[in-house]
Order: sequence, then structure tokens, then C-alpha cells
Amino acid sequence: MNIKILFTKSFPLLLITIFFLSCTTFPQAGYGQDLPASFSSITSIVPQWQPLAEGVSYFHGKIESPRIEFWSLQIDLLSPNIEIVVRSGGANTESNRPTSTKVSSFVRDNNLIAGINTVPFDISTSREGQPIMNMGIVVSGGVLLSSANSRYDALVFYKDKRAEIVNQSAIRSIENIENAVGGFYQILINGEPSQRTLNNETRHPRSAAGISDDGRYLYLLVIDGRRAASIGCTENETALLLLQLGSNNGINFDGGGSSALVIRFPDESIRPVNMPVHGNLPGTERAVAGCLGIRIINPSREK
Repeated sequence: MNIKILFTKSFPLLLITIFFLSCTTFPQAGYGQDLPASFSSITSIVPQWQPLAEGVSYFHGKIESPRIEFWSLQIDLLSPNIEIVVRSGGANTESNRPTSTKVSSFVRDNNLIAGINTVPFDISTSREGQPIMNMGIVVSGGVLLSSANSRYDALVFYKDKRAEIVNQSAIRSIENIENAVGGFYQILINGEPSQRTLNNETRHPRSAAGISDDGRYLYLLVIDGRRAASIGCTENETALLLLQLGSNNGINFDGGGSSALVIRFPDESIRPVNMPVHGNLPGTERAVAGCLGIRIINPSREK
């Protein structure tokens, strides 16, 4: 057969194949390798947590209506093996302004088992090392790295091990704060979706965090969107999902193309469990600003 004719006939099939692959979430090695637990609706979810590390559990779920795929971590804040790590972005030795960094780099560079994007920021890029500005508070190890934005809320970890979601305008001092990360708004308040979520029908990929009623557990959540198998969540659906996972209060972080939950797998590979979509390119991780991560300090993990 003439090579030109063969190419002409095969090219449309090649395009279809590339498109299909780009819109598919591939099974990850280790955690997330099995098919996700499937549920008919958000309110029918019963989390099936599996251990990721001592004090950290993992859950991968899929909802039939609406079509949503999500990944979540449950972190025991009272575990002596758990350390919360917050950074304002990548290192910048030339100025105090942080630089853009991917969540996967944040996890790798800080020896973490997992990490998630948090604070909204001022530029959109997939390039790391670009000067970037957090649009909200970042406190790392008791040091203020980025100032509060009174418009938005924040997830705060106090030195006495308590965690709380507060409006950033209420943070008058960081004296008793060990770590804090800004987000957008609190969407789950005392077990009920906040009023602002009730009439907001916009769907996006989402990153969020929740705290259990007794304050013991932190929940990190990422929801895929912008693909046929997962159309993203509204703020209300995100709040309900946090509630079903075990949260009593919850905050919506920066989402859309920024959403990424990254895990260090048993083979030491580091990558997002979800499908980030930066610049309308599925599988492309955005370089972000402030991130929140989990470090395991149990010596048994050390090589």
C-alpha cells in the first residue's frame, strides 16, 4: 500500500487514540491501582480507608451521579509520627518572594509522603522557578511567609496541636500558630454546607481540606474535573463530600488547573494521584505557590 495513503487513513485513528488517552486517568502503581470504590451519589459514600503510612490513610472513590472521581487522605493529627509541613512556594535566594513550584516537587524536596496545593496566587504557569505571590496567609514553622488576605479563610494549625478554619482577618498574631495556609472560603461549617455554597453551580476540579468534629483528623481532598469521567464539583458538592469523608468543617483551596494531590508511592516514585489539567492539557501539573504536606517522622521509614 502507498505510504501516503496509509498515513492518511491512519492519522484520524491516531488523533482519536491520543484524545482518548489524554482524557483517561491511568491506574497508579501501589495506592489507587485497584478500581475505585463506586457510589451512586455523594450522600451514599462510605469511605474505605486503606493505610498509606502510620497515621495516614488513603481512599479513592467514584460517584455515578454526578460523574465525579476523587482521592482523599485521612491524617491523624495526634499521631507522634505525623508532621505538618507548609511552604510558600519554591526557594528564592535573590528575594523574599517565593517561586512557582509543582506539588510533586514540594513533596520530593521536603521528604514528604503527600502534599496538596492550597493558596490562590497571582500567575498561571507550568514553569517552576518563576516569581510568584500568594494571595493569602502562609505560616511555616511559626514564621510568617505571606501576609493574611482578609477576604478569604485559612486552615490553621496551632502549637498545641489544634486545627481550625478561620477568616484570615481574625489572625491578629501568629504567636500560637505553628502552620497556616490560606484558601478561598470555608464551605462546611459545623456539619452543614455554608450558605455561600447553596446557589453556586459552577463546576471545577477542586482541592479542599476538612477537620473532624473532635479535631483529631485532617482530611485532604482532590476532585478531578474537565474530563468525561469526572466533571468536577460545585462548592456545595465539595462540602458534602468532605462531610461524608468525616469532616465537620471544611475549606475550599485553590482549584481548577491548580488541583493536585501528590503521593510518595511504596516504590518511592512521586506523582499526582489525580489528573491535573493545566492549560487544557490533561496530565500537565501546574506550578503553584503555597502547599501543605505530610511528613512521616517515624525512624522506621528512614533508609
